[in-house]
Amino acid sequence: MKETQSILEAAKRVSPLVNRLSTEEKNRALEAMAEALLQNKEEILAANRRDLAEAEGKISPVMLDRLRLTEERIGAMAEGIRTLVALPDPVGRVLRESTHEKGLCIRRISRPLGVVGIIYESRPNVTADAAALSLKSGNVCVLRGGKEAFLSSYAIVESIQKGLSSVGIPREAVQLIEDITRKSSVEMMRAEGYIDLLIPRGGAGLIRACVENATVPCIQTGTGICHVYVDEGADLDKALTVLENAKCSRPSVCNACEVLLVHERIAEAFLPRMKALLCDERKENPVSLRLCPAAARIIEGEKASDEDFDTEFLDYILAVKVVSGVEEAVEHIRCHSTGHSEAILTEDEKAASYFTSAVDSAAVYVNASTRFTDGGEFGLGCEMGISTQKLHARGPMGLEELCTYQYIVIGNGTVR
Repeated sequence: MKETQSILEAAKRVSPLVNRLSTEEKNRALEAMAEALLQNKEEILAANRRDLAEAEGKISPVMLDRLRLTEERIGAMAEGIRTLVALPDPVGRVLRESTHEKGLCIRRISRPLGVVGIIYESRPNVTADAAALSLKSGNVCVLRGGKEAFLSSYAIVESIQKGLSSVGIPREAVQLIEDITRKSSVEMMRAEGYIDLLIPRGGAGLIRACVENATVPCIQTGTGICHVYVDEGADLDKALTVLENAKCSRPSVCNACEVLLVHERIAEAFLPRMKALLCDERKENPVSLRLCPAAARIIEGEKASDEDFDTEFLDYILAVKVVSGVEEAVEHIRCHSTGHSEAILTEDEKAASYFTSAVDSAAVYVNASTRFTDGGEFGLGCEMGISTQKLHARGPMGLEELCTYQYIVIGNGTVR
């Protein structure tokens, strides 16, 4: 097993070379990475089967699905990498230019961050996304995946490294931490001088650990207590369609709806239809409802506790609250949201305008599912994570968010 420190040292060593790769070199490497994933899919699937067998009975069915790889999912990973080839190179762009009164030309130029560390949980696809985004933005990446997906991630990284080597780029441009104990996570959090940005991508516990322990720059990502508010002006058929997608299409991800807020004037009409669709008529994975007192007077379900409105369930569980109107809905979101994604379903433009201006989350939707908060859906190719903070990135993090900038100042013997 490689020591974490030796991996960090290797990353720092190759960083200057990777930072200066041309667009053509990076795109050629991305194509090679994608092809290597497809060529090595049998080895990746075999490793994933071992991870799944070990995790069986230890994690929930929805988390097992998040861990599972198929030929189609590996194909989607390769396609995600290739999508980045077509995107503009974020490095070397002139972000701003001005001329000083002394004749100096002052340019702000985008530059790679250097070494990006990613700590994430058991989602093997993150391994490929993070590697590809890092390379296209001129960064070296150090990956620390969840123990449940270690063999899968290891096989993916080995394949990616073969692709890099085939086009003359050091394998150390993409590395996986091999120590799966908490010790390696703490080492990354405190790797001053080696990691330029640390991105934790996972649940509330992981985010909190990074915030409390990191001495390197860190971005909070991922935790999603996402709300859908059904206003009195909603088209109920449309609202049911959107809500079903937001809650049930993939409940184990951070952009899934966890809390439903319903205007009191349409609650008696909407809630029974919602329960029928999400609970009674679903043959597989019916949704379990956690109801406020007002909702419980209309439909059957488990009584909600205060904690239910502050929980990222990542499962077929939905907390439901009846509110007096859009103002109370916004106030509830302000108190309980993690700043990820919120939606209002309404045909009332005034209510929609109030909601979008008053809700302070990374993504705010009108008559659309929160499941769209995703780098691929936003045209970023794929994503490093979803930032729920405001500096320096917010929402899905793509290529631009993995860059910093520097000033290039050109004079002619100019003095102050």
